[in-house]
Amino acid sequence: MIRTALELGRVSNLPTVWTNAMAGALLALSAAPGTAFWPIVLSALALTLFYVGGMWLNDAFDAEHDRTQKADRPIPRGDIRQGDVFVGGFVMLGTGILLTLPLGGWALVSAVLLSISIFLYDWLHKRTALAPVIMGVTRFFCYALAAFGATGSFPGVAIWGALGLLAYVVGLTYAAKQEAYNRIERAWPLAVMGFPGLLVLIFSWGSALALLIALGFFAATGLALHYLFRRAKGDVPKAVTLLIAAISLYDATLIAGVHGGWIPALLAVLGFGLTRALQRVIAGT
Repeated sequence: MIRTALELGRVSNLPTVWTNAMAGALLALSAAPGTAFWPIVLSALALTLFYVGGMWLNDAFDAEHDRTQKADRPIPRGDIRQGDVFVGGFVMLGTGILLTLPLGGWALVSAVLLSISIFLYDWLHKRTALAPVIMGVTRFFCYALAAFGATGSFPGVAIWGALGLLAYVVGLTYAAKQEAYNRIERAWPLAVMGFPGLLVLIFSWGSALALLIALGFFAATGLALHYLFRRAKGDVPKAVTLLIAAISLYDATLIAGVHGGWIPALLAVLGFGLTRALQRVIAGT
């Protein structure tokens, strides 16, 4: 049962939401007074529940489709009932909202908007071409929640970081939606990923550590794009899991370049390595 719960939650990707919590809070703290440690911990715990709950709901909403297209998922396999997955997913979203109560009103608003975005994506993602944008919005609110939790505000530098993450996840999600076809039919939507690349260059300029991490970010995303355009069998899922893990390198670059803290920046880099290691145990897509 534990293995089923972990598989439903795609928990291998959780380090990327933990680094989102660090980045959102520390970018905000670089421009506004506040507190780092406990707000980051609470934000990370809440985002863990939002992520896992959202993934559970994704499988619950997709159960009928998966019975014919992805019969190896836990619900079609008969490991757990669809109704139980719905209940578990909604309970996790609700608990995540409750965890943000100590972080203040605007963090709570961000948590509610994040939950709504997660629900809309899970409900609509097979019915609308805007699904990648909705998914990008969920990551935007990850930064917003952490920023508001740490400082009570959402300074411009944190907003720019969140917008870059939104654009990155739009491209990533577009690629992920092609996984069933094992190829990218149209490459131009991936151009949106140029925006976070530009932000990484701007924010890392002048910091040796940030530039070094940025080099790793570009290497990872470049390799993922190589997989996408090579179009060999199995390349799309390999690209998608690598792009997901590279979210932590994006966070790490911004932390090093804007906040300047080398310890949190290196922790975020470790988030990339941990995600890649966990993806070998629990499928990331």
